[in-house]
Amino acid sequence: MNELIGYKGSSLELLKKVNASIGDLLEILTPKMKYEGTLMPRYEYADDLHIVIKLSNGYNIGIDVRNIQSIKRVSEGVKPHFTPLPKPLTNQNLPKVSIISTGGTIASRVDYRTGAVHPALSASDLYSVVPELSQYALIDAEVLFSIYSENMKAEHWSKIALKVKEKVKDDYKGIVITHGTDTMGYTSAALSFALSGVPVPVVLVGSQRSSDRPSSDAALNLIGAVIVASKASFSGVYVVMHASMNDDTIAVHLGTKVRKNHTSRRDAFESVNIPPVAYVKGNEIENVMNNLPPRRDDKNFDVKPNFDTRVALVKFYPNFDPDIIGYFVDKGYRGIVLEGSGLGHVSKYCYDRLREAIEKGLLVAMTSQCIWGRVRMTVYDTGRDLLSMGVIPLEDMLPETALVKMMWALANSNSLEEAKELMIRNIAGEINYRSDLEKRPIR
Repeated sequence: MNELIGYKGSSLELLKKVNASIGDLLEILTPKMKYEGTLMPRYEYADDLHIVIKLSNGYNIGIDVRNIQSIKRVSEGVKPHFTPLPKPLTNQNLPKVSIISTGGTIASRVDYRTGAVHPALSASDLYSVVPELSQYALIDAEVLFSIYSENMKAEHWSKIALKVKEKVKDDYKGIVITHGTDTMGYTSAALSFALSGVPVPVVLVGSQRSSDRPSSDAALNLIGAVIVASKASFSGVYVVMHASMNDDTIAVHLGTKVRKNHTSRRDAFESVNIPPVAYVKGNEIENVMNNLPPRRDDKNFDVKPNFDTRVALVKFYPNFDPDIIGYFVDKGYRGIVLEGSGLGHVSKYCYDRLREAIEKGLLVAMTSQCIWGRVRMTVYDTGRDLLSMGVIPLEDMLPETALVKMMWALANSNSLEEAKELMIRNIAGEINYRSDLEKRPIR
């Protein structure tokens, strides 16, 4: 194994000559001065002309190998590693909460191979480095997977749902699932349907910035998630993330109504067409919605973890090729969620392919690519034409939620008509039958 991570070419050859390894203390002489510091790894795509050392003052510097007159390995150093702190003492009378880790930035540290973040911390590590968690719950931590959220598939949703069922049966009073933020909305929607009727809060949580960065939101998000899991009066599936760029409030979003609306802000997640259901401020939960399913003491609920992945989410755009619809028909797909323009429209030149799909037994439904608002397909001729051929309007359902729901509906029904009925039934708060124009947030 190459211990000189990220080094190549002339810098690698120079380090090999003195048998240096990452973490060793080096002395490097240049025409201008002598440096002493710890050899640091580099990321894979860096140039081959610099050696990076950490000085005693904590700063990293890169030294151009063309200026190095001599290099000496002073001593063997401690290789970079992460050592979790001991677990804090816990109050055995606190409620039991399970933290299930699936990966993501909240469970990541810097990856020097690429310069990116890497799923490296286990759920136990998270618990040990956020000792405040011991004030709210008796934590049990388990790693289910350690993957980037873009690698999450329906099979992972199923495994998470079955694991939650197992934890509820074991008398945990709340479940926290750490997850990457990019596809967390898909997973929260999937679990909302698979775990419909779950008697305790199931809380997905992530972070926009890894836990080794000073601006990380990981610790506060995790604390907020554990507070909700351990003491919220409601049950169901939720996403817990920063409510603003500040560290004073955590928002609790309904699992079927939440969307990541910014690539990097700490308050990237927003509830769409409804407000957050609650906020966590300090140690307290302030409920906003009062019609949420209550927390229950029983353990009886039916998990329905199956998803049919033969469903496509298709976004309409100018010059859209209708043969794309035909592709999914030919590939044996069972459903298509259309992300139409405005109130729920696609061009007339798509009609033949859509009619073909419906005649061949595909379930076809309409959402809007607008973030706020709802489809209303009776306003214009185009919408009425689509309705007449059998396209199902999905009210104000988010396209991502609609995709996941259709996967779930097709896997948990015995006929196309039963799947259609499931799609228009409000199962986990995914449908509001009226839209409030005041619900759009203003930053």
